[in-house]
Amino acid sequence: MAKLPDLEAWGVFAKVASSGSFSKAAKELSLSNATVSKLISRLEARLGERLFHRTSRKLTLTETGRVLATRAAQILSEGEDAEAEAQARSVSPRGRVRLAAPMSFGLRQIAPLLPEFLALYPEVSIDLRLDDRLVDLIGDGVDIAVRIAALADSSLIVRKLCPVERYVVGTPAYFEKHGRPRRPSDLSQHACLPYTYLASGDVWYFVNDAGEKESVRVEGPLSANSADALEIGLRAGLGLAMQPDFVVWDEIESGGLERVLQDWPVPPLNVNVLTPAGGPRASRVTALIEFLVQHFSTNAVPWAKLQRRR
Repeated sequence: MAKLPDLEAWGVFAKVASSGSFSKAAKELSLSNATVSKLISRLEARLGERLFHRTSRKLTLTETGRVLATRAAQILSEGEDAEAEAQARSVSPRGRVRLAAPMSFGLRQIAPLLPEFLALYPEVSIDLRLDDRLVDLIGDGVDIAVRIAALADSSLIVRKLCPVERYVVGTPAYFEKHGRPRRPSDLSQHACLPYTYLASGDVWYFVNDAGEKESVRVEGPLSANSADALEIGLRAGLGLAMQPDFVVWDEIESGGLERVLQDWPVPPLNVNVLTPAGGPRASRVTALIEFLVQHFSTNAVPWAKLQRRR
């Protein structure tokens, strides 16, 4: 029966080769210098080749050592990945999750849920970062990003939470004073409150059930990078705004705001959860994603009843 490879010795060899020092590798691995030396000697005896040239001042790889160092690094990396994946699946969630979300959605919908999640997982903490700008998950060290968009293909792992529709709304007092737009082009005659981070800028796009498309450039006395700030302007009667349903559904239900152009809906978006691709996912990250999926299923969100009425 063939002997199994000496994986421990291969891993130590990879560490010594990358650090260039027996003592550095020993410190990194929490082993004694003698143990590291013994494992390297054992591997050399098994291979029948010297892996290092050793002098009192210098340690260098032999030609065989240089060839095998790359393979050893792969063996070590694959072993570390396998252990990390196993730990991610078996260990109870603990540690910090860095969660990024848009400002209004984060304040209104995500932040109120977090105490419940933290009660379920008392060893987890959350660093919640609210910003409507696009987050670089890798560069900013973010574990999970919530993004409201029609997403293009990317290397990120995407999971849909729920749909979001956007409505053109205003107060009854505004409509009584200025009239109601009947088609998108009429918006050019109205004061509008643009959202600064809209992908199309100050141009609003619409498409009716017949597939006809219209776009209109809007302007007005107030623009903002926050849907909540625009809602204040709406209530004051400053103009019309194109707002996501999760911000205005309750105002529409109570009659404080009214929808217009219902025959010309704005193309819908989705609330998505994004995570970096590659490598095992920590159990704390998986737990939070599953928690968000459960709470934002299409049937659970309160604004979904407006979507069904359309």
